[in-house]
Amino acid sequence: MPFNGEKQCVGEDQPSDSDSSRFSESMASLSDYECSRQSFTSDSSSKSSSPASTSPPRVVTFDEVMATARNLSNLTLAHEIAVNENFQLKQEALPENSLAGRVKHIVHQAFWDVLDSELNADPPEFEHAIKLFEEIREILLSFLTPGGNRLRNQICEVLDTDLIRQQAEHSAVDIQGLANYVISTMGKLCAPVRDNDIRELKATGNIVEVLRQIFHVLDLMHMDMANFTIMSLRPHLQRQLVEYERTKFQEILEETPSALDQTTEWIKESVNEELFSLSESALTPGAENTSKPSLSPTLVLNNSYLKLLQWDYQKKELPETLMTDGARLQELTEKLNQLKIIACLSLITNNMVGAITGGLPELASRLTRISAVLLEGMNKETFNLKEVLNSIGVQTCVEVNKTLMERGLPTLNAEIQANLIGQFSSIEEEDNPIWSLIDKRIKLYMRSLLCLPSPQKCMPPMPGGLAVIQQELEALGSQYANIVNLNKQVYGPFYANILRKLLFNEEAMGKVDASPPTN
Repeated sequence: MPFNGEKQCVGEDQPSDSDSSRFSESMASLSDYECSRQSFTSDSSSKSSSPASTSPPRVVTFDEVMATARNLSNLTLAHEIAVNENFQLKQEALPENSLAGRVKHIVHQAFWDVLDSELNADPPEFEHAIKLFEEIREILLSFLTPGGNRLRNQICEVLDTDLIRQQAEHSAVDIQGLANYVISTMGKLCAPVRDNDIRELKATGNIVEVLRQIFHVLDLMHMDMANFTIMSLRPHLQRQLVEYERTKFQEILEETPSALDQTTEWIKESVNEELFSLSESALTPGAENTSKPSLSPTLVLNNSYLKLLQWDYQKKELPETLMTDGARLQELTEKLNQLKIIACLSLITNNMVGAITGGLPELASRLTRISAVLLEGMNKETFNLKEVLNSIGVQTCVEVNKTLMERGLPTLNAEIQANLIGQFSSIEEEDNPIWSLIDKRIKLYMRSLLCLPSPQKCMPPMPGGLAVIQQELEALGSQYANIVNLNKQVYGPFYANILRKLLFNEEAMGKVDASPPTN
């Protein structure tokens, strides 16, 4: 199963293009660009995944749109259930002060008020109560397994609405007794987490409130049953996930031929960047004049995945093949940005006052915790990063001075403190050298993860300057590698076909896009 949290390992030496060109199992058909042109231009993957087409646009019918929507919905749900161990269905509660919430409360309250007045009338009117017990009976029966015949017969016998109506006509019906039986049966069928709710039902005296709460607890039991079913299906879905997702996406592609347009552009950006880099290298004085620049498809695809770590998820649309992991990738990117800043702050602190605080590991841990707390929510639009960085600088000076005073050492002078706070505040500035250095090292670390054949059991060595975030970065890197590896397995054939078209076209035209790549 891809998302099992296993760590991965890489050696100190980076593998060559030919070694790193081995994709995961589904990418095995794609070799390096240095291979023969015939194998690279063969059309072995999905016929509809061509990045460009000269055919006129096809009219899409409403039924085709709905079929695509259903396939996409099923694909997304299956992916989420399989990869997210914490996935659960939850009841959506309307906000109390919302119009919909107020209307719902008023309508429900009116219904139960009418029922209360009917049961307290002289003589009592039981018809609405009988209909509620009929609905309760059907709900209880829906919880039973096919082998629960004894309890099924008992429920049908006790909650026989024809018999209850006859009893009501002769004023012999026991509504409270029926409610007690329902509560007892619910106690047998519910999950242990609902035991407290059952006890509260038994302690409720008002029959109308009892019926009201019975329906509430039955709704919760429905949700418990659905989540139990999801948990039971997860292992089976995980075993079939790759084939299922690939099949569903192929169905989407057949209904919507443009379903790979964003993915093609995403990969094309990396192709142009690599070609631009190779063209610059060729123009460098002293560089060997090779006959023709060549690209490794694996290198291009890995660079495409690395671009996701700096993606603007608010303004830029994700590739279609990564839509199902969009929320996870966005959360991962936001955490990574926070870790980058913490690493920058630690590096600046060590450079400025490391000689003074070098033997105080508890101080470094305390400063890291303070930074992490103050940087919470840094990806929100209302977050003022410069102001927070300034506050972290001030707090760092306070903590360092406090530690020095406790040990009888002289505190930091005003110039050092001002310099430290200023360097902290400048991290957010464009082309900040500290930020660029940390960003480059984190990219190197993430790239090393992607260059590995799977599976592996240990993480690659941590680049210098990242020790302060090593534990968090390893966990984040493992999650990132799992997302990428599963994505390669599912969509490898589609990527292979796109790369064939893009790289072969570049060679056939004899052109290199030497313009600087746009982000």
